[in-house]
Amino acid sequence: MIVEISELSYEDAAGCADAVALLTATHAVDCPAALLPTPAGYAANLRYGWDLDPGRSYLAREADGTLVGLLQLYAPTYDNLNLVWIEVEVHPDHRGRGIGSELVRYGEQLAGELGRTSFGIAAWDLPKADAFVKRHGFEQKAVEVNRRQDIATLDWATVQKLYDEAVLASADYELVRIIGALPEEMLEGMVAVTASINDAPKDDLDIEDDVFTPERLRAYEEARSGHNQTMYRVIARHRTTGELAGHSVVTVERERPHIAEQNDTAVSRDHRGHRLGALVKTGMLLWLREAEPALTQLDTWNAESNNHMIAINEQLNYFVVARAVDYQKSL
Repeated sequence: MIVEISELSYEDAAGCADAVALLTATHAVDCPAALLPTPAGYAANLRYGWDLDPGRSYLAREADGTLVGLLQLYAPTYDNLNLVWIEVEVHPDHRGRGIGSELVRYGEQLAGELGRTSFGIAAWDLPKADAFVKRHGFEQKAVEVNRRQDIATLDWATVQKLYDEAVLASADYELVRIIGALPEEMLEGMVAVTASINDAPKDDLDIEDDVFTPERLRAYEEARSGHNQTMYRVIARHRTTGELAGHSVVTVERERPHIAEQNDTAVSRDHRGHRLGALVKTGMLLWLREAEPALTQLDTWNAESNNHMIAINEQLNYFVVARAVDYQKSL
């Protein structure tokens, strides 16, 4: 073994800081504009994950304690119980020594121990990364794009115009604003709306639909609180039936209140064709302008093939930060 690999605990503040320092070093070379966590954010992710289903992280150190690599592993427990996803980072000063390959093999070993049969890896869209993962038997399955909105230079007149046009096209619907947890009476309706994300393109990925339940939505809310984030929801509701038709969810960091992330935007299949996607996204922006005056950037991710959502984002002045590639192989 070239390095010693050990699992990182969310309680290990120094280890989490080391992991973020390594990510900072790797991304300075691979993707300088990427949004990275703080040490506290990294620890929160290890503790809470996205929805109380956290992944694991493993640190690769040399004999003298120098951190040279990082393996991040996620084995879903709500659905897709055959999958494991990993990301591998090697410090730029220590590349070319086989450390990345050792971490991939270690991740594959862990996947086997968990009884998983499908193994995925995500990497930035770089020639060296592509060659590396293909040497390990992975095949490209999908491309995701990270886009960012510069709130400070946003043309609010354009946002207002798009919002007004969407309001006219969706006269049968009203917007509901919610901060934090959903009211109990909206929970069941939001399960179906949230599940609409399964209609987003999967490209060639060998994955099942996400399975959502009231308990999972509550777990997501608890995790956002654990991350010390304020969660904003804009929900489109049909005026006559009361049916929940679509939503947009954005979280704002309290540690770095200038940073927000788009968690989800989805419209139920039965309510499409009324510009509800544009309505909830522009409605969210107008709300955040009032509620979060320090906010300067909003990040979102979409499948490169999700032309409908990308078209809305481009109208709202998002720009491309980076492309990431998803690969898979069978174990």
